[in-house]
Amino acid sequence: MFARISQSLATAARSPRAEPILGLIAFAESSFFPVPAEIMFLPMCLARPERAMRYAVIAGAASVLGGIFGWVIGHYLFELVALPLLDFWGKAAAFEALKDQTGVGMLLLLLVTSGVAHLPPMKVVTILAGVVGFNLWLFIAAAMVARFGKYLLLGWALARYGAAVADVIKKRLALVAGLVIVVALAYLFLKP
Repeated sequence: MFARISQSLATAARSPRAEPILGLIAFAESSFFPVPAEIMFLPMCLARPERAMRYAVIAGAASVLGGIFGWVIGHYLFELVALPLLDFWGKAAAFEALKDQTGVGMLLLLLVTSGVAHLPPMKVVTILAGVVGFNLWLFIAAAMVARFGKYLLLGWALARYGAAVADVIKKRLALVAGLVIVVALAYLFLKP
């Protein structure tokens, strides 16, 4: 199922409606959708490098708005909407474990790691932030830094270096994800 969705999105990246679809996917990914917006973002930037910053702003803004929607789901609709979604995506146990460890510092760290490397998935963090009543304005600021930072940096690198950067991202994503996990775990276990 995910492979078919990913292939459809990669095809949509070449369509005339790619920008609004990118915005929709970036929004949905931050609150309930399992496929990252990079599936569309990378090929769009490679095909039209002169528009990479535009795509970065679209993806960043839509992702932050989707994050706010996820926060609202967690804060106001957890039992009705969020819990069934977490169960469906197999993330309910991860959510409960994160909820038990959550404080302001931890949530900020999770927003950055999920915003940059999808660890844990952004939708889990946005819902969690709403459930624990994390300050919405601080949430928005952190989400903007993480999401805009990621998309703008990625867009710049793709526009400047092209397919070579995309290859490095694909080959090194596991390494980057592993480093993010190590830092997050170190924070959890070594915090005062």
